[in-house]
Amino acid sequence: MSEKSKFSGHFGFVMAAAGSAVGVGNLWRFPYLAAKDGGGFFLIIYLILVVTFGFTLLTSDIATGRKTQASAIHAYDQMDHRWKFLGVLTFLVPVIIMTYYAVIGGWITKYIVVFLTGHGAEAAADDFFTGFITSPVESSIYAVIFMVLTAIIIFNGVEGGIEKCSKFMMPVLIVLIVFTAVFSLTLKHPDSSGRVVTGIQGLGVYLKPDVSGMTVSRFLQILLDAMSQIFFSLSVSMGIMITYGSYVNKDVDLNKAVSQIEFFDTLVAFLAGMMIIPSIFVFSGKDGMAAGPGLMFVALPKVFSAMGGFGHIVGAAFFIMAAFATLTSCISVLESIVANVMEITGKPRKPVTTVLAVVYTAASVIIALGYSKFYVEIPLPNGTVGQLLDLMDYISNSFMMPFISFLSTILIGWILKPQWIIDEVEVGGVKMQRKALYTFMVRYAAPVIMILLFLQSTGLLNIILK
Repeated sequence: MSEKSKFSGHFGFVMAAAGSAVGVGNLWRFPYLAAKDGGGFFLIIYLILVVTFGFTLLTSDIATGRKTQASAIHAYDQMDHRWKFLGVLTFLVPVIIMTYYAVIGGWITKYIVVFLTGHGAEAAADDFFTGFITSPVESSIYAVIFMVLTAIIIFNGVEGGIEKCSKFMMPVLIVLIVFTAVFSLTLKHPDSSGRVVTGIQGLGVYLKPDVSGMTVSRFLQILLDAMSQIFFSLSVSMGIMITYGSYVNKDVDLNKAVSQIEFFDTLVAFLAGMMIIPSIFVFSGKDGMAAGPGLMFVALPKVFSAMGGFGHIVGAAFFIMAAFATLTSCISVLESIVANVMEITGKPRKPVTTVLAVVYTAASVIIALGYSKFYVEIPLPNGTVGQLLDLMDYISNSFMMPFISFLSTILIGWILKPQWIIDEVEVGGVKMQRKALYTFMVRYAAPVIMILLFLQSTGLLNIILK
């Protein structure tokens, strides 16, 4: 096998890792949760958890990758041979996620085409999204396009593919989202009573902490929502950051890199809320913000349509942003799988990528057809009913990731001990800035948090609390 690929330096790594962390969840899930969970109150809780819980898991994954110079399976094998099973479990998370990520990317690509061709008003129709995803041919074609694009970037390697792509897309994403967020604050629209509602008022709804009707149960739910979002957002406990860490040179300051990844990820999520919540509030009021998962594909096109002619431009900009965020995340998911398979088989990147591209193109088509030819209704343990995509998402994100995080904190906190990670962060004489916090979190707080999250996501917490 050829010498291991590397990122060219600090900036390339941070852009790639931030690109992995910044996904479609930042653009729709974070604003939805903020609107649901008390606006500014949710933001405060989220920020506290990012610099404690998020920092701990992110540091553990990146330092593990750089120290072992391996992806998940071999990394955990090196850490403790008895824990190799945890590497296998971690590897399986992106294996499952990759079956549906290109499908979501395909949906977003469809909306880019719709808005760029001036058909945004059609996307605002109540049945447009359902009509598209239940169309076997069209939904499959867009999923294949997105999958092929992802594979091409991976095919070109770490520096020439992933890093080059991320260095371009992340700065453009930031510029687009800042522009659209500022524009949303200038919006004005009369409500049903004739009163003019403004984007600035919507910003107030977003930023003002709302603790009305707060109970212990509601506070716990908000806490768990915020933890779930961090988990969903930072690409931790799925082997991606272990793989990316293995591409990082020893002269890169992991203290600084982790802080910058946290900052970029949180900034995009915050700006997404600043963009979406005022826009929805102006045109649909508080009720419009309860759209949940339908926010991106149903509620927002209505908002863009209500903006008039300029809505086509804003809509296109938003879905291009969403495509960039989804593509960088999709790249990192496939790269994690490719890296593990390369290590296991000893085969070079290009044939491994080609085979996996074929496998996941077929898988993407099957998942896309889960809304038409292969439609099923599957009851999930968290009380919802889903299709094939929902099932894959539930298994990977709600079941496996909290369980893997719990086990990894036990391994690092109690078997290897936190110093194993701290030593890697402090390579070259750098001092770990949050050493005491890391030790406390990885040994005590994070295992408890992960058990709570696992119980909540599996529906067991509701049974226990009854």
